[in-house]
Amino acid sequence: MLKNKLGIKDERELAKKEEKITKLKAINLFQTQKLEETEIGTFSDLSKIHHYLFEEIYEFAGKIRTENISKSNFRFASAMYLQEALKQIDKMPQANFDEIIDKYIEMNIAHPFREGNGRSSRIWLDRILKKEIGKVIDWSKVDKEDYLLAMERSPIKSTEIKILLKKALTDKINDREIYMKGIEASYHYEGYNTYKIEELAKKNKP
Repeated sequence: MLKNKLGIKDERELAKKEEKITKLKAINLFQTQKLEETEIGTFSDLSKIHHYLFEEIYEFAGKIRTENISKSNFRFASAMYLQEALKQIDKMPQANFDEIIDKYIEMNIAHPFREGNGRSSRIWLDRILKKEIGKVIDWSKVDKEDYLLAMERSPIKSTEIKILLKKALTDKINDREIYMKGIEASYHYEGYNTYKIEELAKKNKP
């Protein structure tokens, strides 16, 4: 159970509240075009995305984790070497699709935050793709199980995830529907399915 600013002590309740708050923040991220001044493709950019999404929930929003974490049988980068790893990732090239995905894979291995890595890094990835090659991923076309398996294997062989994501590329880089469906899919990968993003958007129009 993660310590949170909301004082919630029930894991299910926290997951629901986190999903609702961060989905609304993700909607606002698109509508207001925040973070456009950030250097895209850097850890600083990812940190600002993460902080924006999670600042209302966790003190660690946007901050490099200080503990070691793992998922299934995979242990992410050691907290001891994380800052140096992130500096090296910043230096990685991002001029074409393969280079961008290689960078994304390395950031996934780093997993710099205590929670919320996948959701923030997929937004980060699309920002890089948009800037460098004029494309984004239509995440609604990327099957959950295929994606998770390909990402699990990506540190050893990147071919599978590159083929999967390349098939889902679109040049509709400013399309609201593509973005919204993408956020929905991104949360689905992590098991967050309580709130539909379009319903949240309608209920929270200014």
